[in-house]
Amino acid sequence: YDADGVVAALGGAAHAALGRGEPVPAERASRDAGDLGTLIRLFLLGGTEPETAVKAAFAPLAPEDAVTAGALAPVADGYRAALDIRPHGDEEGSWWVVSDLDADLLGHTVPEDHVLGVGHASLSLIRATSRRPVGTLLDLGTGNGVQALHATRHAQRVTATDVSARALALAAATFRLNELDVELVQGEWFAPVARRKFDQIVCNPPFVVGPARVDYTYRDSGLAGDDASALVVRQLPGFLDDGGTGHLLASWLHTSREDWADRVSRWLPAETDAWFVQRDVADPALYVGTWLRDAGLDPRSPEGRAKAAAWLDWFAANDVRGIGFGFVTLRRAAGRTPTVVCEDLRQAYDDPLGPEAAGWLDRVEWLRESGDSLLDVRFVVPDTVLLESVDEPGDEGWETTIRRLHRTDGPGWQHEVDDLAMRLLAGCRGALPLEDLIELLAAAQGLSPEELAAAALPVVRELVRHGMLVPAGR
Repeated sequence: YDADGVVAALGGAAHAALGRGEPVPAERASRDAGDLGTLIRLFLLGGTEPETAVKAAFAPLAPEDAVTAGALAPVADGYRAALDIRPHGDEEGSWWVVSDLDADLLGHTVPEDHVLGVGHASLSLIRATSRRPVGTLLDLGTGNGVQALHATRHAQRVTATDVSARALALAAATFRLNELDVELVQGEWFAPVARRKFDQIVCNPPFVVGPARVDYTYRDSGLAGDDASALVVRQLPGFLDDGGTGHLLASWLHTSREDWADRVSRWLPAETDAWFVQRDVADPALYVGTWLRDAGLDPRSPEGRAKAAAWLDWFAANDVRGIGFGFVTLRRAAGRTPTVVCEDLRQAYDDPLGPEAAGWLDRVEWLRESGDSLLDVRFVVPDTVLLESVDEPGDEGWETTIRRLHRTDGPGWQHEVDDLAMRLLAGCRGALPLEDLIELLAAAQGLSPEELAAAALPVVRELVRHGMLVPAGR
């Protein structure tokens, strides 16, 4: 009963259907999987299994022991799962993650202290976290412990905190089940680790925005609006060693009074490099409906209508036009001038963002160290960067209206460039320093080298940050 074993037992099509919330193909496929099929039906499909089948699947352990441990619940015709215990893996192997059953399997809305399973948000943060080796790592708001599981691959010591006693109990079960040594501490926000420093911090906070209330501890902070995200961004760098990094999910409000980038930039403490990547902006009505259903609440029910009305009233009163969501990468840069970039990344991409975040931090540090010496650097356009042209029919044939650089790996960054930038980049093959290329282009175009350099350097810095222009030999 591990990640590969379940896929092998179900087959690719049935496993994919299960991921879409369609259990029947998986249930049919599990019938030929013996004891493994019993575990799949119990813990992944929420079925009831007869006592004889459960005894065989759990042997040499007794089902009664699983009931005592809280993993199974006895029913009239056998046993059902009392907890969600499912395999979760990466390229190096498989773990088990313990969480609460979701609303569909419970048949009713979840309780306030519900411990969420491994959802899309958790998976996206896993993929957005740098996995370079570190000494100490903090998982703030660990929930079921899945971020800490992945952290044990690259961190020597892992500390996990949560405000919820139930979350810590299930996270402890997750770590015991996987024979991992993770320090667990209970408390709100950063209070449990006061006066401590870490090399890396990961956080999937209760980032749902709206009125100041707590319906569910896994998603609601008790703080109004986007104050939970703001709190983490403001305080996290203070718990990092110099050069330490933070990776978190966050939400922010879009209002008519300010740009979202200005809003989140104000959250930052001094001496902090920051990269805010906005992946989506949700309409308030769609946002409210999504989170009501997430908790198993029908938006058409009297309770659903009342909560939706109060939520939307709060949005209207606070001029909320949309809710942004995305990833935040932070680095403590003591004594250095920080770099802060806020940008949209709405396009679909398959590569994880973690390596890109690590690369972004490297490139920002290189730019900072290079200072005013960029003109002395020999640059190269990587082979993964292509130049695309968009042409329109005109009076004299096809006319190019857009020239766009497209990085074909990673997040697939794109930059529109004008004719001068295109010509300058064509010369970036590692043979001549940037200053010489600018002087040659200026002479050919009858321009001032100084003015061309002043215009080119901001473009060069942006392309370097996105990995679309690199120093030769790096």
